[in-house]
Amino acid sequence: MFKGEVASGVAGRVIAMDSITKVEPEDSGAIIVSASHGGVSSGEFAMVVPLGGVFFNDAGVGKEDAGIAALDMLQAKEIPAGTVAHSTARIGDSQDMWRNGIISHVNAAARRLGIIPGAALKSSLTKIISATS
Repeated sequence: MFKGEVASGVAGRVIAMDSITKVEPEDSGAIIVSASHGGVSSGEFAMVVPLGGVFFNDAGVGKEDAGIAALDMLQAKEIPAGTVAHSTARIGDSQDMWRNGIISHVNAAARRLGIIPGAALKSSLTKIISATS
């Protein structure tokens, strides 16, 4: 199971992990690219550590938006969050998400950072961590 830093810049770092269950206190402040689904249980794990943002696989979204339910949960805490389209990256494979993921859904906190659906995840997050105030 992969977990590792995939990018860093003056404004932060990006850590990819195949499962959100691998998030640890040392990851505090980082943007996480997790290949887990974006459902409620994933949102609960993501809120354990104060993160700079978190991105999941939309898992096809599912019934009653179950695959993206974490986005609203994280928005309530003002944590930028989004998903990549399941058709662009394999669920369970964070490296594939990082290389090939196209953003499908974002919450308002992510949108305020300029992260929008239809954009490549890697370029969007690289831009965020490279920005200077």
